[in-house]
Amino acid sequence: MPKRSRPDRVSKVTLVGEMDAVAFQEKIGRIEGVEAARVVAENGRIEEIHVLARRNKAPKQLVRDVQSLSQALFGTEIDRRVVSIVQLADSDLASGFRPALVDVAETLDGSRAEVTVRLRWSGEVFSGTATGAAASAMRGRQIAEATLEAVRQAIHRDAALAISSMDVPVLGSRQVAIAQVVLVTEATERMLIGCAYVEEDESRAVVRAVLDALNRMLPDLKTA
Repeated sequence: MPKRSRPDRVSKVTLVGEMDAVAFQEKIGRIEGVEAARVVAENGRIEEIHVLARRNKAPKQLVRDVQSLSQALFGTEIDRRVVSIVQLADSDLASGFRPALVDVAETLDGSRAEVTVRLRWSGEVFSGTATGAAASAMRGRQIAEATLEAVRQAIHRDAALAISSMDVPVLGSRQVAIAQVVLVTEATERMLIGCAYVEEDESRAVVRAVLDALNRMLPDLKTA
């Protein structure tokens, strides 16, 4: 009887080129809860995917997110065994290279509202405040502005940040905070977008959406 060839133990994604692996790695980094990602590819095939994430999502769901992303980008399945997930608590990540939310405080004074956002970044706490009309339609934007003001405390002065838009629409059955941030450095203008699911507190989701838009740029912008 002829001997049957054994299939590969783990199926892998075939990529068109090195840039596809780089693009895939960047897209994984934009999945909610993911702090960093590394895609290891060899001879046009993905061998390993390493993901550093927060604990706000189950590891199995993160793996499914990576698999769904591969299907959407390449139309190819990834075996779950090539994906490794490492999850750290917010307290561990807060001392790293990206800011973490400490708290959001809102104060009403008649027709005026004041929002203060505090972020922890590399062991320091930065506070930003924004004021405006006490209108529900303006609440998300005020929180976003306060978040940017906190970020400005720690970045180079030659980098300018502004909120282009801040919305909290319903996608499917869930609310999602979506932030568009404009970053200008050395006469170069970039439009960045970030998002975060609203879990229990909409204000915290707004802060996370703004940080999601900026996270990949912030390590290069932070002052020493």
